[in-house]
Amino acid sequence: MKNNLEENLIRKLVELLKENELGELEYATSDLRIRISNPKINAAYTTQVSASTTTAAISDSDTSGNTVEDGDVIPSPMVGTAYLAPEENAAAFAPIGSSVRSGQTIMIVEAMKTMNPIPAPRAGKVKAVHVQNGQPVEFGQPLLVLE
Repeated sequence: MKNNLEENLIRKLVELLKENELGELEYATSDLRIRISNPKINAAYTTQVSASTTTAAISDSDTSGNTVEDGDVIPSPMVGTAYLAPEENAAAFAPIGSSVRSGQTIMIVEAMKTMNPIPAPRAGKVKAVHVQNGQPVEFGQPLLVLE
């Protein structure tokens, strides 16, 4: 009986995965864990991110070959929600024009109720912030530019 229930659950999860065009779906209880992934969706997403990154790099170039936005673009390392400050009504971690140290938190990306600090990869001055507080972000999406 239990195998039949699990089989029906798996069928419903696969159906849910397909209907919502998800790349991955995970279901867990105290005695059961099911993880289903759709490699076609994951591959399409990876290709889409790569293509959009290449397009952005080409469109940001001027005729001399220099980028319009000189500096290091800091991309989001994950899908989530970007927060520019540690809490509501607090000062931003790294407002435009501020200097940051290597390893200093420049913003937080919340993913699955976990706050993930995003550190500055190097010391520099914040030239641009490409997201707003509380904005959903995608993997690879530009968050901030350091000069």
